[in-house]
Amino acid sequence: MAIQLSTKRWQDMAILVLGVWLFVSPWVLGYVSDTPIAINAYIAGAAVALLAAFDLYKTYAWAVVLNLLIGVWVAVSPWVGLLADRSSMMISNIIVGIAVVVLALWELRTDPELHKQWAGA
Repeated sequence: MAIQLSTKRWQDMAILVLGVWLFVSPWVLGYVSDTPIAINAYIAGAAVALLAAFDLYKTYAWAVVLNLLIGVWVAVSPWVGLLADRSSMMISNIIVGIAVVVLALWELRTDPELHKQWAGA
């Protein structure tokens, strides 16, 4: 089954790109790979990208909600304990996290497939 990209799927594609950016951002921004904020970016970026890719294949409300929650985590993580960092990674995390949250909320609000899933629950 081929992935069909339509105007209703553009949020998933944007979230996928954001997840890939988050995953590669430690290397691009010159961070040491074993720092807590870099490890957080690898894990969260991989999760966001995989969930978005899965959502492009088959839309499930739980996958969109999970990406929304990961987006919230990514946005607030620069202020949490060992992840505290005031640098380019902080700015990247905040922007990516907010963008993922906004796109996931947009998709939850506008995708008819997700509305059917909520109604059927």
